This record gives sequence, C-alpha cells and structure tokens, in this order.
Amino acid sequence: MSSKKILALVLAGGRGTRLHPLTAEHAKPALPFAGGYRIVDFVLSNLVNSGITRIYVLAQYKPQSLMDHLRSAWCFAPDGSGRRINVVLPRAASEPAGFRGTADAVYQNLRLLEEHDPDVVAVFAADHVYRMDVRQMAEFHHNNAADVTVGAVAVPLANASSFGVMVTGADGRVSEFQEKPQRPRSIPSDPARAYASMGNYLFKPELLAAALSDCSRCGDTDFGAHLLPRLVRTHRVVAYDFARNRIPGVQPWEEPGYWRDVGTLEAYRRAQRDVVGPTPRFSLWNPAWPLRGAGRGWPAEGYGERRIGTADPAPDEVSCVDVS
Repeated sequence: MSSKKILALVLAGGRGTRLHPLTAEHAKPALPFAGGYRIVDFVLSNLVNSGITRIYVLAQYKPQSLMDHLRSAWCFAPDGSGRRINVVLPRAASEPAGFRGTADAVYQNLRLLEEHDPDVVAVFAADHVYRMDVRQMAEFHHNNAADVTVGAVAVPLANASSFGVMVTGADGRVSEFQEKPQRPRSIPSDPARAYASMGNYLFKPELLAAALSDCSRCGDTDFGAHLLPRLVRTHRVVAYDFARNRIPGVQPWEEPGYWRDVGTLEAYRRAQRDVVGPTPRFSLWNPAWPLRGAGRGWPAEGYGERRIGTADPAPDEVSCVDVS
C-alpha cells in the first residue's frame, strides 16, 4: 500500500464558535498550542511523517493567520520534486457564502482529483491533537476492500453524545451514523464504549466525486451529517480503530492512542496541560515521529529545513491557491 498515491485534503475552515473569544481573530486550526505550535501542525505533521506529499489545506474563516503560519513554519522541497502544502480558498463565485460545509468544501475542489489522479483521497480534520501513521489506516482501507474508511476512537459511552457515533458490526463495517445521539450505540465487543468519528476519512476517488455530486444536487453540505449516512446504505464503509495505530518513539508514561478534540475552551486548556511536565500524557518531543511547525516543516532529507531564528521562506513556498 505504500506505493499508492494519496491526495490529502485538510479541512481547516471551521469558525470554532465554542472557542470564542480565541477564535474572534483566528481560525480554530491556527490557534496557538504549547511550545510555539498551532493546532493545524498535528495533522500536517502526521501527513508529512506518513510520506504524503500532496497536501491541500482548505481554509475559509479568517484564514490570514493560518496562511501566515504555513508560510513561516512550513516549506516545500527545493529539489523540484513538487512536495508542498497548498492553501485553497473558496471560489470567488461562491461568495459571500464560501464553503457551505465540509462536503461542499471538497466538492468545490474536485478538480484536484482530476489533476493528481490519486489512488486514495484522505479527507482529514485540522483541529485535533494526536499522532497517526496514515499509511497504517490506508493499509487497513486496502486490505478490507473498503469504499470508505473512517477513523474511529473509542470513547466512554457516557461521553459519546458529544461526538458523531458510528454503529458497527463485529467486522467493523459501519451500518449507521448517529450525530451526537442521546442514546449512543456501543461497540459490539466493548459495551462500555462507543466509536466516535475522528473526522478522518479515506475514499476511493471515483466514489468520492460521485457522492459529492449527488450531495450538491440535493443541497447537502456535510460529511458527517449527510454524505456518510447515505453511503453506509449503498457502499462498504468501515471503521478504522485508532487504537491499532502504532507510532514509534512513544514513551511508557504516555496515554496510548492519545486523541483530543479541542473544540471547547476547557478541552483546549486540558490538552495543553497534557503535554507539560517530565512525564506528559502526550509528549510533543518524539524524534521518531516529529511534530513540525514551530520553526520546522518538511523533514531535512530531501525536503529542505527551516529552524527558529532563520529568515522566513519566500512567499511562494506555501502556495495560496484561489481555484476560481
């Protein structure tokens, strides 16, 4: 599966209303995190560390600070390989509405699938704190002959109502999506927990294009609320248990399978407390799986590197693309 071409589309357009006033001037993914990072650095680091080189960040709400951060902290390879991070803004013709939802954001950029002709399309959220080897999820996607694979994190049943919940069979196939249900269904093998969607999806490209076109005709705009509940009735949608993902360099004192949705002020504060101290629940220092962004973007081997204190890269090192 490592030879498969993966196109990554990072959803970074949310307003983060529950994080107000922090998001009064910044998009949620651009909010600072401990050690000089931004929240978006986690998903970008996971993609880069997984060897994915075609990455598009779909931005909308107050994108300037996000774009400034990508320009100053991330850079593309100077070797002509084309490895780069691109920021994509809504088409001018769609203003003032912009992207109307997560599915609409990708629908407006379907031309990227034609341009890159990938084997797999990764649609990942930009606002979570975690480590993940995307190649392992892609291997699972391939081995299970899945049309769609959804990253799943097991959460206590008592807390599951705060998430989009997937109902699965014993084989992991998703039969239903429950959006913040009052009575969430548990994992068949674990009655005390439920599968929450991580907002990370892998798609067969041709299926994604067709499903988004159908959504557009129906006026549907969201992956979790509209597109995926429809696909589970007609296609093979499977849940990838995040707990099976293995990252090198994780220390014994760290929480296995650490993943946090930092969508509220309290969750944001708790996550930042989790990374401090001599034995943090989630360490930001892992040379085997580096967190990039606080002065360092692409890995040095063949990509170019930038450290704190050096000059900013040229403005075109992060391409800001208006696809109008």
